Amino acid sequence: MHPGLNDIRLLLLDVDGVLTDGGITYSDSGEQIKTFHSRDGFGLRLLMDSGIRVGIITGRVSKALRHRCDNLGITLLCDGAKDKAAALEKIILETGIPAGNIAFVGDDLMDLPVMKKVGVSFCVADAAEEVKQYSRMVTTRGGGRGAVREICESILKAKGLWENIRNQYLS
Repeated sequence: MHPGLNDIRLLLLDVDGVLTDGGITYSDSGEQIKTFHSRDGFGLRLLMDSGIRVGIITGRVSKALRHRCDNLGITLLCDGAKDKAAALEKIILETGIPAGNIAFVGDDLMDLPVMKKVGVSFCVADAAEEVKQYSRMVTTRGGGRGAVREICESILKAKGLWENIRNQYLS
């Protein structure tokens, strides 16, 4: 049976091109500067507040990402991961969550090994065409522009949680 969005217990994300628009800015001192979308962050917090874990698998190491994870309360971080499939296996062992209950959001070829192993794979609207072929859902928004929020809402709606979350803000 093909896992559904309501089976997701852990959402894993790539960073560059998913949580950001893929641009990398360097300061004069050589420090990386990344821009994250606030609604993506809020969506991730709503997931975590609903009992769905969130983690990161990325090939780069960045202080900006560490600050963002600290701000959001994301402790499951595999940065500098040259072999993302191996990072996924480590996360499965660490969390005890089977691959079938994990979703991953990617945007480029290096994400395919993880996307093929998890229960549900997503990609952003501006992902590489090859990646779109392996995605259960392609967002309408691009990376760093609210695509992750779109995914978070889809998961929460599939689990029947979105209406109660929305209603908290309407009352």
